[in-house]
Formats: sequence, C-alpha cells, structure tokens
Amino acid sequence: MEKMCLKHFTKKDLAKRLLVGKSASVDAEKSMLSKLKQECGPAFTSKLEGMFKDMELSKDIMLAFKQHLQNAHNGKVDLELNVNILTMGYWPNYVLMEVELPADMVRYQQIFTKFYLAKHSGRKLQWQPTLGHCVLKAIFLQGAKELQVSLFQALVLLLFNESDTLTLSHLTSRTNIEDSELRRTLQSLACGKARVLLKTPKGKEVNDNDKFVYNKDFTNQLFRIRINQIQMKETSEEQQQTEERVFQDRQYQIDAAIVRIMKMRKVLPHNLLITELYNQLKFPVKPTDFKKRIESLIDRDYMERDKDSPNTYNYVA
Repeated sequence: MEKMCLKHFTKKDLAKRLLVGKSASVDAEKSMLSKLKQECGPAFTSKLEGMFKDMELSKDIMLAFKQHLQNAHNGKVDLELNVNILTMGYWPNYVLMEVELPADMVRYQQIFTKFYLAKHSGRKLQWQPTLGHCVLKAIFLQGAKELQVSLFQALVLLLFNESDTLTLSHLTSRTNIEDSELRRTLQSLACGKARVLLKTPKGKEVNDNDKFVYNKDFTNQLFRIRINQIQMKETSEEQQQTEERVFQDRQYQIDAAIVRIMKMRKVLPHNLLITELYNQLKFPVKPTDFKKRIESLIDRDYMERDKDSPNTYNYVA
C-alpha cells in the first residue's frame, strides 16, 4: 500500500489499539514505528510518535492523580477512573457526543478536571465518551462476572440496577445516546454471543417497540468477558473525507517528485519526465493528473516551458 494511503489507516488502527488496550506489545508497535520512520521519513511518523508520547504522559498523570485521591479521600474510592490525555493534532478526529453519565462518573470527572487544570492552567479538557470503556461487576444466578464493555454499553447496563425490563424509548431518554449508536449498543448486548440482555420480540435488529430484560440466567465459563461493540460501517462522508486526504497527500508527493527530478536534470522533455515519475511513485496516477500538477508548478514558477520546444521543461532555480 502506498505511503500516503497507509498513513491515514495506520493512524486510525493504531489509535484504536492504544486506547482500547488491544495492542499485543508496545515494544512491537514501536519497532514497527521505527521501521516506518526509516522507510517513509520522520514527517510520516511524527504524529504517530506523538500518540505514544501522549499515552506515556497519561500514565504519569494518572499515578499523580491516584496519589491525590489517596491523600484527599483517605484511600476510599468508589470507582477507579483512568484518563488518557490526547493531544488533538496527533489523533484521528472523533465525533463528539454528549451523553447522560451517572452521578458518580460525573463527580470523578469533575475531581480529575480540577486536579489536571490546577497543574496545567490555560489548557482545555474535552471529554470524549465515544472512546470510553469500563469494567463492570455483574451478578447472575451462576455467580459474579466482570464485563469488559464500552462506556455506552456500561451506561445501558447500569440502568438495569433500577429495573429488570426497559424499553428503547426509556433507554434513549436516560442515556441520551444518539439513536443509531444506542441501537448498535443494544444489538451487542442482546443479539451477540454474550447476551447479557434479552430482547422481545426476538430478532437481530432493534426496533422502536422492543423491550429489554436483564438476563439473570446468563452463563459463561470465563470470569471476565469482553462484549465487543458492533462496529459501525464507515459512512460515505467519512470515506469521502479519507479519500480527499489521501488525494491531497498524493498531490504533494507528485509535486515533490517533479521538483526533485527537474532540479537534478534541469531540462527534460515531457515524455521522459513522465517516465521518471512512474518509476519513482508507488501509486497509480493518471496522465491527466500529472499534467495538472505540472501546470500547477509552472504557475508557481518552479519550472517553465522551453520557449523553442513547448514539450520540454526547464527547471527554475
């Protein structure tokens, strides 16, 4: 896969592994990053390196925060909060959703915000619930289990402490999770492999009149169970944005290759320039795209057409 296309998808996949803890080895990730840096250059990997730096700094911040909680609350902590502080420019863009959190979660968010801003004045924290994940202790007839879930899954499951049966409309009003996201969340809890909820009527799709019941008869051989969220397909808009970023990066790469060749050759016929470009570039390019980039560089005075031979280009120093 060509470098520029690789960058966007590498960034997205690496972010998911780091934030959800699915990376098999940090050392292996860094080793691959080092190879990418040698192959593609430091500009290619600078933001990826920034992601690792954020994760390491976040660990230090959390150690200090936990010590702060121990001192301020005499070691009495109702839940364990872990926060990753992400620098906006390093990470992929994520859709911001405002959801209704339980009072305990809100309280700990406020405690952390006050702690962090006291040490880093002038900064702004923006909580990103779509990236959150939790470990919940659940009681079934078989016994206690630990459920590894997304924050959205946790918000839904916690409401079953109040009632064994809930409707879609009630869950919507209590969680404020966006409709399509909530339906996917309920599908993962009631229609997947680990069905900790039961849906009536049965079916793979979540409909407006469905009711959900806490499955007290749920069984599983494992004590800690990961309930995977059903992945949302990339929307056409997101796909178009990705393709536009890839196209923009390719334009820069074509421009750089043309200037590099012309700087070395000084004077070059059009056909020979195109041949050298095909040899250097690792992704397919239409001749019309080459023509557009050449015209753009001529307009910007990087090169010019030869006065005696219009199909020959001169490098402009």
